[in-house]
Amino acid sequence: MSSRDDDSCSCEMEKEIHATFLEMMYHLLPSPYEPQEINHITLAYFIISGLDILNSLHSVPKDAVINWVLSFQAHPGTKVDLNNGQFYGFHGSKTSQFPPNENGVLIHNNSHLASTYCAIAILKIVGYELSNLDSELIVTSMRSLQQPDGSFMPIHTGGETDLRFVYCAAAICFMLDNWNGMDKEKAKDYIFHCQSYDGGFGLVPGAESHGGATYCAIASLRLMGFIEDNILSSCASSSLIDVPLLLDWILQRQGADGGFQGRPNKASDTCYAFWIGAVLRILGVCNFVDNKALRGFLLSCQNKYGGFSKYPGEEFPDLYHSYYGYTAFSLLEESGFKSLCSQLGITASAAMGH
Repeated sequence: MSSRDDDSCSCEMEKEIHATFLEMMYHLLPSPYEPQEINHITLAYFIISGLDILNSLHSVPKDAVINWVLSFQAHPGTKVDLNNGQFYGFHGSKTSQFPPNENGVLIHNNSHLASTYCAIAILKIVGYELSNLDSELIVTSMRSLQQPDGSFMPIHTGGETDLRFVYCAAAICFMLDNWNGMDKEKAKDYIFHCQSYDGGFGLVPGAESHGGATYCAIASLRLMGFIEDNILSSCASSSLIDVPLLLDWILQRQGADGGFQGRPNKASDTCYAFWIGAVLRILGVCNFVDNKALRGFLLSCQNKYGGFSKYPGEEFPDLYHSYYGYTAFSLLEESGFKSLCSQLGITASAAMGH
């Protein structure tokens, strides 16, 4: 069944409907998002950055957004607290900022690397001057999250370590223009050990290759300056990663339906049009993609009321896949969409501070 025959989607990119969808999400998130309250600032990032990609950022009050985001920042209580190993980034939600209970037990979830990436990205998108942030406090406290193998924990009280948080750390340092938050050489070595036998990257050394992990690896290396933009067209060689093997793996991710899958033998999924597409853009090999087929797949995931679902034919869209649908159309250079800074996941104009 073609997208034209499916009542839930359209054969055209409905830009204005998508902008309205995001504006509605800005004012009130539907009840199914209640369990994701701890990730409130990440959901806000999808909305604000999505509106920017759609050239519709004028529909939200930027000062209100700035004040709201800044309210999530963690601050040390005293000078003594500066050396307690805590990460002074941004919380993911208001509930994670709750004070200790009557027994003195902390019940919040601390500031988090992913939330900090989203918060700084939002501030950058809406034009906040990042020099007003205490970047040294953020990055210096972030350094305690880096492990001996070069990976990062997301919070200072512990947690899983993998490429997602290496990427968040690299993006934070890049946006703040302050690399005191990480040992780049150790991070580079960790990324190197995550490349699998088939050319893709797993989230941790020895893990199965994955589209999202591969993006985190390549985007991190680009942000840290270890690989050049358009590494192939510039005839640059890298002893860090096996680029031909990586290309062999990643170019096999476009399926017969035109969409991209995250791993072999998995269904195509809207979000991988960004995770895989952005890697191809960074490597300078977008010409190997069947853009027409990819666009057709994405449109089959478009909801008639705005937003994108994970797979074709699903009844409701969600913010995560909607956002990466918009980034994918930006990579496809859709008319009316702002161009994307692939390695930061925000518009090029926001990345450059324009």
